[in-house]
Amino acid sequence: MKNQKRNTAPELLIQKANVDKVIAVMSGKGGVGKSTIAGLLSSSLQQRGYSIGLLDADITGPSIPKLFGIHQTPLSSPEGILPVNSTNGIKIMSINLLLSEEDQPVIWRGPLIGRAIQQFWKDIKWGDLDFLIIDLPPGTGDAALTVMQSLPLEGIILITSPQDLAGMVVRKAGNMAIHLGIQIIGVVENMSHIICPKCGESINLFGTSHAENTAHILESKLLGRMPLDTKLSVMCDKGEIENYYSKEFEIVVDNVLQFGLVNDMETSADIKV
Repeated sequence: MKNQKRNTAPELLIQKANVDKVIAVMSGKGGVGKSTIAGLLSSSLQQRGYSIGLLDADITGPSIPKLFGIHQTPLSSPEGILPVNSTNGIKIMSINLLLSEEDQPVIWRGPLIGRAIQQFWKDIKWGDLDFLIIDLPPGTGDAALTVMQSLPLEGIILITSPQDLAGMVVRKAGNMAIHLGIQIIGVVENMSHIICPKCGESINLFGTSHAENTAHILESKLLGRMPLDTKLSVMCDKGEIENYYSKEFEIVVDNVLQFGLVNDMETSADIKV
């Protein structure tokens, strides 16, 4: 099989927190809604009763605090820096929470970005978590390499949009994971279609979907398709992503859990899309 799990856990960083599963959300390409999907995944899992941490590893383009409406500066403790809790209790850490102004740029070279991500893992007092979700920046550069080589990933979720151009770039990210021995949990197609508010017809705004072909090439599964929803955009701008509900995304989460991430789920269940 092309998509195999590596046999040895990374030894570079010592895990201080009791984190059961670490999942990275990756796109390879910007603008496909990766951070939104990472936020929705964290929120849905938390609402299902799991303890969740969300690490914003997009050092130069962080957006997680904005999605959750968080502005507090993290506090320090003798054991390390404390992540900031969202309204519903998700533990969040982002470089934007450490800046004096949210519009302040982070102008760092690759090695500094890699070290910052390592510190977010080692020096943050995450506590006991069922899942730590990591929002990766676009591309296959230093940040993605640091996470894949240094953190004990259970797997990655790839985010794409219907166009084959997006699929081509996302496949690069998937092949990077495969090369490094990281499992691909599956592919989520974002902005898949739009529902006409008057007639209810589904419109393929960006043409024919290529997401299933992308998943097939990577020997993975299509976890689900998310429509364009103006309500989600408005809620993200207001920092209210935790209040958003979508039956389409709940299918995505069901399929993520069916990957075998929790002991009481059947790993052989059919993927629903």
